[in-house]
Amino acid sequence: MILLHICCGPCAAYPLEWFRDQRPDLELEGWFYNPNVHPGDEFRRRRDSLAFLALHCGLRVDFSPPYDAADFLADLGSRPVGPDRCRACYAWRLSAAAREAARRGCQAFATTLAFSKRQKHDLLLEEGRRAAALHGPDFFYVDWRSGWTSGHEAARALGLYRQSHCGCIFSELERLGSARP
Repeated sequence: MILLHICCGPCAAYPLEWFRDQRPDLELEGWFYNPNVHPGDEFRRRRDSLAFLALHCGLRVDFSPPYDAADFLADLGSRPVGPDRCRACYAWRLSAAAREAARRGCQAFATTLAFSKRQKHDLLLEEGRRAAALHGPDFFYVDWRSGWTSGHEAARALGLYRQSHCGCIFSELERLGSARP
C-alpha cells in the first residue's frame, strides 16, 4: 500500500488518474495534511475540494489531521524566503507523511506536490528521500508535471476549487505584493 499525501483536489486529479492507468496494482490510501495553509478558510476550501474528488474517484482519504498552522509557523521561525521556506515546508509535510505511512504499515508514501510545475522538485525529492531514510517507508516519487494541463482540465470540469497560491502566509503575501503581514 502507498500512502498518498494530498495537498488539494486539483493537484490530486492527475496523479490519481496516473495510478489508475499506470499502476493499478498499487493500493492507495489518501492523506490530507497541510499545516502550512493559511488562513483556515483556505484550508477548508482545499479539504472540501479534495473530499468531493475522493467521492468522485472512490478514493479513501483520511482527513483527520486538524487545521493547526501555529506549530508549522513557529517551526519556520523568522520570515524564511525562497527555497529555504519551501524546503522547510516539504520537510515538515513529507516527514509527517513518512511517519504516518510507517504507522499504517505502508511500504511507501508519495505526494501530489510532485504534480505542480510551481514546486521545486529537486528539493521535494531530497526531502522525500530524507523522510524515507528517517522513518522507513520508501519515497515513491513520480514527476507528474507532464499531466499539468490535463489535471487542471479535469479539476475545472469537476468544478474543484483552484487556489491562487501554494498555501503558506508568506506566498500569499508575495502574491499580494506585500512586504509585511
